[in-house]
This record gives sequence, structure tokens and C-alpha cells, in this order.
Amino acid sequence: MNSKFADLHVHSNFSDGTFSPSKIVSEARRVTLDCISITDHDTADCIDPAIMEAGTNLEVLPGVELTAEYSGQEIHILGYLIDHHDKTFLKMLERMREARVARIYGICEKLKKLGFAVEPKDIFDLAGKGSVGRLHVARALLGKGHVFSIQEAFYRFIGDKGPAYVGKFRMTPKEAIDWILKVKGIPVLAHPYTLTYKILIADLVKDGLMGIEAYYTEHSDSQTQEYIKIAQKHGLLITGGSDCHGEAKEQVSMGRVRLPYEYVEKLKEAKCRLK
Repeated sequence: MNSKFADLHVHSNFSDGTFSPSKIVSEARRVTLDCISITDHDTADCIDPAIMEAGTNLEVLPGVELTAEYSGQEIHILGYLIDHHDKTFLKMLERMREARVARIYGICEKLKKLGFAVEPKDIFDLAGKGSVGRLHVARALLGKGHVFSIQEAFYRFIGDKGPAYVGKFRMTPKEAIDWILKVKGIPVLAHPYTLTYKILIADLVKDGLMGIEAYYTEHSDSQTQEYIKIAQKHGLLITGGSDCHGEAKEQVSMGRVRLPYEYVEKLKEAKCRLK
């Protein structure tokens, strides 16, 4: 019997990706995935359209990616198998998206002072109906010729330590974890290689973290093995995904990370144990 594979970290044009729900589904089928999770930033609006588009030929797990801050660093918490229709949760996500809009004005003001003017409208036009974020800023900087790549935009300007960085998310990692647990989801630490201090993982576990994204596009084999050991040490679930953003990150294609389906089954088993 052929093995089944999943990509549990995909973004749509409802967030900072460029693929529509139908494009995501067709691309997942093209690269012969059996399961995906759409984990848009601070929105769950793409989930139902993708599930309807997928039908019975592709499994779509409800997901979300929440942005938190700790000591000036962004920490992203993925939520899997969430109740994406919970009204209180959706209201919170709406407030987070409003904070994202306010943040764009702050970033643009800093960029202007640095001599690299980008108008908020340019960024909002790129985002369209999507949850606006730093990747849209990076694309706007690239379009204006201020940088030569998306990576340069983050490194020089809008990364966590960049001179145009603005932290407007007043959600702690614990609050993000609590929100996911409230909607019966599985909270998972996204791309742990970005953490400045890995000791934070133990604190996140105390706060209710249930999993870690060990398999990730930017992880080397040694890093993946390191995070698997950390997961085993703390009794965490293991997940993985490409972090595909469509054409916004052309080098990161869907299915670049092919997670064995057994890890999806373990997520579902953990979901069943939640009260």
C-alpha cells in the first residue's frame, strides 16, 4: 500500500499567500498530497471554501497561525483541528486583523524615516481581502526596487530586530495557546528554528503547548532531529509543513515538506482526548 503524506503549513490569499482555495487544492493534488492544513495568519476564512473545493479527494484540516510576542520576539503558534466556526474565536481573530492594519501604518512611517517610502495603500492593495502582514510589506519593498529579494526586506528592515519592525500584537504565547485550546484545537509551535532561546519551549509546554513543527522548509536535517528529540523529551506531538505562500515565496513550494500521515493520525488521537 502506498504511503500517505501531508503538508500541514499552507497559506492562502485570505492571508499573505497568493493561492486561492481552488488553486491550493489543485496544487496539493498535483504534488500528490493526501492531506493539507491551511494555517492562515489570524483568519479562518479560507477553510470552508477549501474543504468544499477538495471534496473527498483531499483532506483539509482546519488550522490557523496566531502571532504572539515575548520579549520583543514574535512567536507563532499553529492551531490544528480547531472549531473554526466558534464566534468568540472569530471575533478575536477580527481584532487581531485590525491590529495588523494599524501595524502597517507604523511600519510605513519607520520606513519613510529610513528613506524607503512605501505607502500603506500599496501594501493594502497587495493584501486585498487577506490578513495583511510583513510579507506584504516585503513584496511592496521589492516592487518599489528598495530591495532585491523578500529575504533582504526582512533582514534589512522588517525582521524582529529590524529598524522598521513594529510589534503591535499584545498577545502572549500563553494567550495564543489558551485560545487554541478553547476551540478544541492542538497548539503547536511553528518553525522553532526562529526562536532566539530554545529554553522557551519548556515554558511553552508548561503553558499548554502540545506539539512542535519539527519538519519545516528552513530546517536542516540536524535541526529536524534536534526538534524531534525535544518533542520526545517533553511528550510533544510532531508536525511539519512547507509554509507555502504561493508565488509570494516561489522557492517554497507546497509539498516541499512531506509529512508521513501517521503524524496526522496522532494529531487526531490527541484531539479526541481533549475535553
